Amino acid sequence: MSTLAHPGVIAYRRLASPLHAVRAPVAAAYGAALATGALIVDNPLLLGALGLSVLAAGASAGVGRELMRAARRTIVPMLLLTVLVNVLVSRGGITVFARLGHWGVLGEVNLTLEAVIYGLVLGLRLFVVSMACLLVVCTANPDELLYALRRISPRSALTATLTTRLIPVLGEDARRLAEAQRCRPDGGASGARGRLAVLRATVSGALERSLDVAAVLEMRGYGNARSGRRSRAPRSRHDLAFAASAAGVLGLSIFAALSPAGAFTAYPLVSMAMTGGTIMLALALPLVALAPFADRRGIEP
Repeated sequence: MSTLAHPGVIAYRRLASPLHAVRAPVAAAYGAALATGALIVDNPLLLGALGLSVLAAGASAGVGRELMRAARRTIVPMLLLTVLVNVLVSRGGITVFARLGHWGVLGEVNLTLEAVIYGLVLGLRLFVVSMACLLVVCTANPDELLYALRRISPRSALTATLTTRLIPVLGEDARRLAEAQRCRPDGGASGARGRLAVLRATVSGALERSLDVAAVLEMRGYGNARSGRRSRAPRSRHDLAFAASAAGVLGLSIFAALSPAGAFTAYPLVSMAMTGGTIMLALALPLVALAPFADRRGIEP
């Protein structure tokens, strides 16, 4: 199912790219390094560099269309939500641009410019992390990842893999239900009521599917799974390159978080480092993240 997924669905498809040629744990570690870097770094310039690195890595791996489609759908709501929540709950910042009075349990609500900027930074961080996770979903073989994680926890690995593989299936179920609803003679329910009906049908179908999957797994003896043997296949140069890239991205992120070149504070006044070291770090992060894609030897078209 994973290799025959529809191109428009966010799921794993085997493509001719260096990232698809590595082992699934290495691809997962590469995406995790990009996501961890976004969680460590505070400077918006460096966060933007990590975001560009993730999107460029997706384009180099042949899944840029899926990532851009997800980005267009999520970036605006994500930024608006983080800004709105942070502005309403934050009491920091001294640049007040609106005084909304007393809001009950929220107390005195004063909207500050610093809260808006920190909300934007937080939204950008969440966006980069979500794109890095989608990159892993699109490039790491779930079956191979399950096999690699069997040594640690067979049940947890199985649960995680089934989850990542069933999400596209549930998405297709929702799409077919919506199309069937539109094809009804009366047009079906519209607006929020129609979407709620599709969501209710999808959730009930997911519960029924989970019972069927659990019964099949129980019959096959997955409840008594034991740790698997370690793979003895030699590591390829692509494995080493992406592992080194992940370590490099993580190391640069830690250095940026501890260095004055990556400094950023939002309260009580916005202060952001914009030195030559900051610019060098912003250039080094994409270079280190994208360097393994330059070697395409042995990649079948």
